[in-house]
Amino acid sequence: MEVINDFIASVLPLTEWPMFILLIGGGLFLVLYSKFIPYRYFGHAIAITAGKYDDKNAVGDVSSFQALSAAVAATVGLGNISGVAIAIHDGGPGVVFWIWMTALLGMCIKFYSCSLAIMFRGTDSDGKLQGGPMFYITKGLGPKGKPLAIFFAICGLFGFLGVFTANQFTETFMSVVEPSETLFAMDEMTWKWTVGFVLAIITSFVIFGGLTKIAKVASALVPFMVAIYLVAVIVVMVLNASQIIPALKMIITEAWNFKSLVTGGFWGLVIIGIRRAMFSNEAGLGSAPMYHGQSKTDNPIKEGLVAMLGPFIDTIMVCTFTAVVIILSGAYLEDASGIVMTLSAFETTLFGFGDDLLMLIVTAFALSTLFTYSYYGVKCLSFLTNAKIGKLYNWYFVIMIVFAAVASLELVKNLIDLSYALMVIPNMIAVLLLAPKVNAAARTYFEKLKHGNT
Repeated sequence: MEVINDFIASVLPLTEWPMFILLIGGGLFLVLYSKFIPYRYFGHAIAITAGKYDDKNAVGDVSSFQALSAAVAATVGLGNISGVAIAIHDGGPGVVFWIWMTALLGMCIKFYSCSLAIMFRGTDSDGKLQGGPMFYITKGLGPKGKPLAIFFAICGLFGFLGVFTANQFTETFMSVVEPSETLFAMDEMTWKWTVGFVLAIITSFVIFGGLTKIAKVASALVPFMVAIYLVAVIVVMVLNASQIIPALKMIITEAWNFKSLVTGGFWGLVIIGIRRAMFSNEAGLGSAPMYHGQSKTDNPIKEGLVAMLGPFIDTIMVCTFTAVVIILSGAYLEDASGIVMTLSAFETTLFGFGDDLLMLIVTAFALSTLFTYSYYGVKCLSFLTNAKIGKLYNWYFVIMIVFAAVASLELVKNLIDLSYALMVIPNMIAVLLLAPKVNAAARTYFEKLKHGNT
């Protein structure tokens, strides 16, 4: 594992400039090129999500609201709870500011990429309707785009593994339950193997189609758990109201700390912010278009507007709440990283029971993320081969859950960071090249909207 980690860590810096140029440079270009459409029509996006403009006759599998819920359920999770803690551990409180900036650009990127997911839908070898980067790259750019689509799908085979979730769930279980003392006397590594195997078995029951009801329960549970998490965070903030403004002030002042202790100085601080924002809301990554491509709509612009709410809910709201709790509790001064830091923050601020509550929330988030991520990976392998072979991805997915439970946080984090950075490259190139088609469709849509014809 150390050899693999050293190799990934040596390759990772090479992806920083391409990721920065495509995600931040590309995002800024799209904001200006769109003439701020996603932000100007924020209220209209909420009305579409509420079902005000639904077309009963449109093709697709799910409503726009369901697609947004699924995409948000897949992104609101451990990325927000432990991803923010990792960011603050690696870069200090100021890194949260750069997470915000990336998320605001991410809203525009999601608008374009999810509009394209509807505009260029395709079918798999089973004849089922599909959407996502592989389809808008090949159908939008034509045969010359095929290598980009293949490259994206190959990187997705690693990026869509549930390794971070499995690793952080195991850490939570070990920290809160302390199984060696409370359950059964075994050494720490044996317990980690055990947790990994149990997680893998539960996940395999669902993703191999045996227990579809559990998947339905998990998808119903996530919005409820998100609500409980937000209530817990708001309670902490109300109890510590006097410290909220100083915490936010610290985020903004530290963001411009040019003498930063972070490796790579100020540039390193910005890069951590971009990586963790992308990890949190997945804008530019190409995963959300796979969900939104299944929506029951024939209008790409409507879907793009719904999708751009994702980064706002996920990062501007949920990540900020988590960051404020970590800062006002003083947990960011400790030497813990990831979920352990967030657990400490909640235990300190919620009468000693916060870590137990967080354990329940993390369990729901972990299971729902594991169920949904395998879906992305199956799509990538199906594109590279066919729908029948694509289902074999689930075996590899389940085996890697066990591996992740015993791996270090550093290895898991580096593997996901590298995969995500590589996936951004083909996806953002396609989104930027196809942006004029989205603008043309947007002009038509907003002209009709003006005359009440949507």
